[in-house]
Parts: sequence; structure tokens; C-alpha cells
Amino acid sequence: MIGQLLRWFGKVVLGAVVLSILLVTLFRFVPLPGSMVMLERKVGSMVDGEPMTLEYRWTPWRSLSDQAKLAVIAAEDQKFPYHYGFDLDQVHDAIQAWQEGKSLRGASTISQQTAKNVFLWSDRSWLRKGMEVWFTLLIELIWPKERILEVYLNVVEWDRGVFGLEAAARHYYGIGASQVTADQAARLAAVLPNPRGWNPVTPSARVAQRSTWVRQQMRQLGGTRYLQRLQ
Repeated sequence: MIGQLLRWFGKVVLGAVVLSILLVTLFRFVPLPGSMVMLERKVGSMVDGEPMTLEYRWTPWRSLSDQAKLAVIAAEDQKFPYHYGFDLDQVHDAIQAWQEGKSLRGASTISQQTAKNVFLWSDRSWLRKGMEVWFTLLIELIWPKERILEVYLNVVEWDRGVFGLEAAARHYYGIGASQVTADQAARLAAVLPNPRGWNPVTPSARVAQRSTWVRQQMRQLGGTRYLQRLQ
């Protein structure tokens, strides 16, 4: 009986591994119809009795503002062109701060956030973190950096029911994703830690301060020329 259970479990694990590899390979080339976080938000709104309409439109790399690409790197993951999915220095600093009694802060890279948003759910269980590591390794292996950032900018949440740069640009500014300016991009990137609570159009003092910092980081990185490092 135990042997049969182990064989069954092994087949399930192998099937899950093969399926995950096939999905990541498929989405290397195919526009994403949505993400697991979008599905989670949609189902959650229905359970709460407050159904919402998802605002989402896939937008290819060439139609995404270079300023927005730079802004999210400056705000979220300045080592994005150089690491293989994990910023080990940030992980070390986060663990050290936690050991000193400070709250455990996130150290997720753009690659990790993309893996979580597309394939997983949003809680913080050890199971989800373990699967996040697996999917992060897969997308780093199979997708180029430009594809990872392209997918991230298309699926990241920017307000209740608003996903991706195209939807956010229209929602907040009434423009397309390609028209987002440097200042608008900095404000959009500034609200990413709390997209359903912060507003880039009517920013709080904290958001305004953070957007100023993001804009400064964009300049220090050398402007949009920095994006050449993704190639």
C-alpha cells in the first residue's frame, strides 16, 4: 500500500513538473490571457458579494513605455538585469533585520513577483514560497529578461480590478501604455507596494515622497539607456 501511494505521489509530482515546464514555455511566446492573481481577485469579489470587472489588455513590449519599464526596475529591483531570479543580498539583509527583531520585509525580485502573479496565489505560505522558487527558476531559464519584464508590466495590479500598464494608464491618465511619461511612470511605480490603497493621481505625502525617490533613481540608473542591459 505504501509503495503504491509513493508511486502515485511520484507520478503526480512528475506530472506537475512537466505541466509547469510546458506552461512556462508556452507563455514565452503567447500573450497571457490573464493570471492567477486576476482569477483570485475575481473569485474573491464574487464571494464577498461585490463583483468587479477586470480591466486588462495585453500589450506587447514595443508598445510599453520605456519610462515605465525603467521606473518599475528603479522602484522594485535595480539588479534585475544581473541576477538569476533572486537578489541574495536583499534576502540576506531581510533575514538579518528579522533576526534583529524588526518586521520581516519582502525581498522579492521582479522575476519572483512575475512568477507569483502569473502562476500562483497571493498568500505567504511556505508551500506557495516553495512553488514561487520553482517557477522563478523556470522563467529565468526559459524567458529572456525582456519577456519577464513585459509579462510583469502586463499582469501587475495597479488598483482594484486594474491589471497591467495599459489598463492603469487608461484608468489613471486616460492614455495608452506607450504614452506614459517619466513622471507618470514614477508615480505608478511608487504605488506598487500597495496598489489598492495608494493612488498615483492624488498621492499621499508618502506616495509623493516615494515617487520623487523613484524619479531620482531613474536618473541615477542613466535613463532609458539602462534598458539595453536587458538584452
